[in-house]
Amino acid sequence: MFAKVSIFGKTSDSWTIPYEALLDGDAGKGYVFVTNDGQTARKVEFTLIIVLMIILVGANTLTSMPRAEDPDMKAPSFPVVVVYPGTSPKDMEQLVVKPLEARFYGLDNIKRIKTKITNGLAFLFVEYEHGSDYNSKYQELIRELGAARQEELPEGIYSTKVLEVDPTGVNVVQIALISENASRATMKKLSDDLKSDLEKVKALKKATVHGLPEQLVRVDVHPGRLAQMNIPISQVIDAIGSEASNIPGGSVHAGEKSFSVKTSGNYQSIEQIQNTIVASAQGKNTTLKEVADVYPDFAPDNHITRLNGYRCLFVTAAQKEGMNISDTQQEYNKVIEAFKEKLPDNVGLVVNFDQAENVNKRLSGLGFDFMIAIGLVLITLLPLGTRASAVVMIAIPLSLAIGILSIVGFVVALGLVVDDSIVVVENIERWMREGYSRTEAAIKGTQQIALAVVGCTATLVIAFMPLMFMPEMSGDFIRSMPTAVIGSVVASMFVALLVVPFLSSRLLSPHEHPEGNIVLRTFQKVIHSTYAVLLDKALKRPVFTVFVALIIFLGSLTMIPILGFSLFPESEKPQFMISITPPPQSNIYHSDSITRIVEKELEQFDQVKYYASNVGKGNPRIYYNLDQASEKEDFAEIFVQLHDDVSAKEKMKLIDELRKNGIPF
Repeated sequence: MFAKVSIFGKTSDSWTIPYEALLDGDAGKGYVFVTNDGQTARKVEFTLIIVLMIILVGANTLTSMPRAEDPDMKAPSFPVVVVYPGTSPKDMEQLVVKPLEARFYGLDNIKRIKTKITNGLAFLFVEYEHGSDYNSKYQELIRELGAARQEELPEGIYSTKVLEVDPTGVNVVQIALISENASRATMKKLSDDLKSDLEKVKALKKATVHGLPEQLVRVDVHPGRLAQMNIPISQVIDAIGSEASNIPGGSVHAGEKSFSVKTSGNYQSIEQIQNTIVASAQGKNTTLKEVADVYPDFAPDNHITRLNGYRCLFVTAAQKEGMNISDTQQEYNKVIEAFKEKLPDNVGLVVNFDQAENVNKRLSGLGFDFMIAIGLVLITLLPLGTRASAVVMIAIPLSLAIGILSIVGFVVALGLVVDDSIVVVENIERWMREGYSRTEAAIKGTQQIALAVVGCTATLVIAFMPLMFMPEMSGDFIRSMPTAVIGSVVASMFVALLVVPFLSSRLLSPHEHPEGNIVLRTFQKVIHSTYAVLLDKALKRPVFTVFVALIIFLGSLTMIPILGFSLFPESEKPQFMISITPPPQSNIYHSDSITRIVEKELEQFDQVKYYASNVGKGNPRIYYNLDQASEKEDFAEIFVQLHDDVSAKEKMKLIDELRKNGIPF
């Protein structure tokens, strides 16, 4: 049984641990608990073990936490894409969009549907109420879209897709396989091999090849042979269709006419297509290979890709949820290096985007800020002595380790976590200068300001609490930042009130001079000779003091136009995207010619490291809120990667120069 004990002068109905529990006395006191007979048992070793456990757990957490650039969040919102070639926006609205909107609005928990229609393309963004189950709603939309295509939509629709808005679907690496003269078959084999190797990495969930046209089987019919055998071209098409009814795509050429074929349906090999019977007469069968050439080929270009102006294919990979991007990078770098050794001489490999580099750069920036914080604390606490500085510096990693890793949150919290410890140590030092032992000073000094420390922490928690409860997608996005700040300041409070007093009772030493060390005495002398005099004058002339303060405040307002307003600061990433919109209904080759003009402009800037061109489709998704644009011939996009040492200011200057030259963004 534990007796009632008093802490901060108040009695509790249940046992608690007073500050003596964590402090050291002259007899080597440490951890204390109170029993019914009033006796105490002190265990310094136990307290030290607890402190060391906190440090080790924090260090392990910091090194093993998942690291990724984008937050993990799944909003129940889905883009629906319908491709209907040759259809005007008005016809697309009547034949496709209105039936789909009517069908989707009949579903439960639909919040809104936003629609964008262009020639041959309809884009519907279906948004469910926040909190709806992501996976079930995704499957629901797929079922409804499939049913609508069978029951209501026109037969000529090329494709319908329900896309996922999934931050973990962001590609963490983009690799370019470059060759000006390798055949498409060779490029396909190499890209498929690299894709297969990347998918074997446990931390990666999928890999994708971009820029390779769809593979098909081409059938070139010989009109002379057909005429000689009296076989109409329609009979050839019907014969192929009877073997594979679901074969849109590909080409059958007969003179100036072209018909579509691709390997699917019942066909398993080119030989089966070649041996398709197209006619029978007098007991003799005529096969397709007798009247046509059948060979593997690729569909016409629908997505042209280049890196720095050189022909290439892009291979991208996305990371699984909860993985550490730094560890993942080590795994896929091994795969990439091994794959490079297998490449032929006329094919090169370049990693033009690596998310891990951005994350590692930010983390190294946080580590640099962390070291600056420790250095500043050391300088700030020099008046209290080196031992007091050591106590507070130990408190910094203890506070950070308990929090949840969020770079933005920790940068904000970095200056907050040490405040409580500085105040506590300074007050303990003051009591020691008044002649108290280090144990008594630790107890009295901490008890004196404990309520103030708790109050300051509560104020910070309340200030950041609204951000934790922001609704919907914005709340999911920003929640990690206030969580990190709140976790850090709460941890710093416990460290300041429990660990710092214990360390102070063990490490601090009595001052030889009653007014402290020479640094403190010098600092106080400067304060008394300057600040004290100024404060005395200010208190004697209150009206003038308020007037000067008002002038300073109004003067600071004049800085607003210079500083400007923005919800988020300019991105420090050395990257940007160029969107190119040619005249409507331009074919892909006209769009490509415009893209090459932009490439020539980019080639002139030394700051540009890579520029990845995508004609007919958007660049693969490399950021959580930037989806890959769907296939469209009158569209192009260039992803520009600058050198790492290019600052945000230099990047914006480069963009302004491009805009002056007529380059659209």
